[in-house]
Amino acid sequence: MTDELRAISPTWRSTHGDLSDEEWELISDLVPSYSGPGRIGRPTKWSKRDVVNAILYVAATGCQWRALPACYPQWNTVHRYHVTWSEDRTWETICRRLTELVRTREGRDPDASAGVIDARSVRGAATVTSPTRGYDAGKKVSGRKTFGIVDTTGLLLAVIVVAASVSDNAGGIAALERARARSGRLAKIFCDGGFTKAFALACGAHHISAEVVSKIHPHRFEVLPRRWVVERTWSWLMNNRRLQVD
Repeated sequence: MTDELRAISPTWRSTHGDLSDEEWELISDLVPSYSGPGRIGRPTKWSKRDVVNAILYVAATGCQWRALPACYPQWNTVHRYHVTWSEDRTWETICRRLTELVRTREGRDPDASAGVIDARSVRGAATVTSPTRGYDAGKKVSGRKTFGIVDTTGLLLAVIVVAASVSDNAGGIAALERARARSGRLAKIFCDGGFTKAFALACGAHHISAEVVSKIHPHRFEVLPRRWVVERTWSWLMNNRRLQVD
């Protein structure tokens, strides 16, 4: 049995992690193929496509970096590229292109004019230290809080991760600044009751209308207009186990 597993493992791939040829063509030119400006080092052993596939595998399955299957590049190589591409905003550039492609194919303007904002708190991993960890008294969660703004189709426009103790107004304003940098057409934001007067004033200062979508019925579940879009996006993200904790 062990020999059979060893024979299978070199060709095994995650069914929801690896990119197809068509998917890779969409982003291949955005993935840096060099070590850095003005740096000439040892030729790379692994293709950038293998590194991207490995990162997507970790995000989808939630495994530890050290637990990457042998068919992927060495874990510390993958982690180093992931950190570098996060700091130089390579991932943001990729996300922006994919979002614009989807909107264009649907006959929409590449830049969104309306967005929906929400926040979700998740339990912090053991490696999360006190400077970035907080306690969300409302949801009784110790960890971090993610503020996200999506367009009316559910595609991400801006994301910011802070300590869970940060208020909705402070985190919402920070996410709004990123969304404004992303789309110059942004004119309306839908939000819930947690985003109060301070957030509305910040939106008004940039000529953006903030509309609070209140609950339809206080004692039963009702799908809220516009608000369900961002909730659906959170559920999509939760399919990636790496994002369920920290």
